[in-house]
Amino acid sequence: MSDKKSQTMVARLVGTAAALAAAWIVQQGIAQGWKAKTGHKPPKPDDDSNAGVAELVAAAALTGALVAVARVLATRGTARFTAKHDDKDLNPLD
Repeated sequence: MSDKKSQTMVARLVGTAAALAAAWIVQQGIAQGWKAKTGHKPPKPDDDSNAGVAELVAAAALTGALVAVARVLATRGTARFTAKHDDKDLNPLD
């Protein structure tokens, strides 16, 4: 495997790990904030709770939107970081 391909694979793995970590952190933050605001954890689709449809929709929309934004930012940040370091690796005199 060439050096460039291995760098690309490492960048993908790091990007995936960063996106997963960002999604997990956001979900934990949403759960804590929801509990502080409502006194209980956010409803999940498979729960047999007394949550209304409006609460289910709000929890799903909030979680989905924030997790998607966190994943995009983590992926873009990782791509920028690896591109910056790939350029330095190609020309170490810069």
